[in-house]
Amino acid sequence: MRNRGGWSTRELAEIAGTTLRTVRHYHRIGLLEEPQRAANGYKQYRIRHLVRLLRIRRLVDLGVPLADIAAMDNSVEGAERTFRALDAELAASIERQQRIREELAGILEHPGRADLPPGFGDLAGDLAEDERAFLLVCSRVIEPSVLATLRETCTSTPTAAEKDLHALTEDASEQARQGLAERLAPEIDREQQKHPRLRELAEQGAAGQEPRSWSVFLHAVVELYNPAQIDVLQRANVILDRDDFAE
Repeated sequence: MRNRGGWSTRELAEIAGTTLRTVRHYHRIGLLEEPQRAANGYKQYRIRHLVRLLRIRRLVDLGVPLADIAAMDNSVEGAERTFRALDAELAASIERQQRIREELAGILEHPGRADLPPGFGDLAGDLAEDERAFLLVCSRVIEPSVLATLRETCTSTPTAAEKDLHALTEDASEQARQGLAERLAPEIDREQQKHPRLRELAEQGAAGQEPRSWSVFLHAVVELYNPAQIDVLQRANVILDRDDFAE
């Protein structure tokens, strides 16, 4: 392609490996100056326009936003800040993608991990379906530190009372429910003493604080557990609330 006193917009775009629309857009936002026109009214781009366009495309390929390119033209320090910020964003993105790949590797090996929050994958085989669903909901409504506490409680070997709670059917007798609640109450108390933040969240929810999170939490309990299981948990809480409760 010969430079017959200058290139047309289409020719310039082809040389730079971009599109006519892109070149016109750079003109509109002031990144690329418009060249002089020939007698016939056509634009005549020169080497300086090509170099400028290639530099813009280079920065765009590196991920620099168009809005930052103009500012970089006027300040060496500004350009360095832009590149450092971009590098930090890329580092964070790479870290996130690596973490996702590690999680995907675990999911491909154990598909049951897909419905668990990040960090809980190794527990997939040890949790019942309702427990996995409950944890997934909790991951959206409670703070990460509390979620980490829940993970810690999940890694411990289930007690006989916990196993009985998950196996409890809706037709469980009054005697069976009360007996299980009395066995669960001291275990719940021990966990709350060990992890005071759990007790604090329960008290905040009961007091009407953080209503949205508490509402989601309660809906999860109601829909993921059968009436007999919920009844046992309520009975256990009544026992815990008694002034004379002692382990």
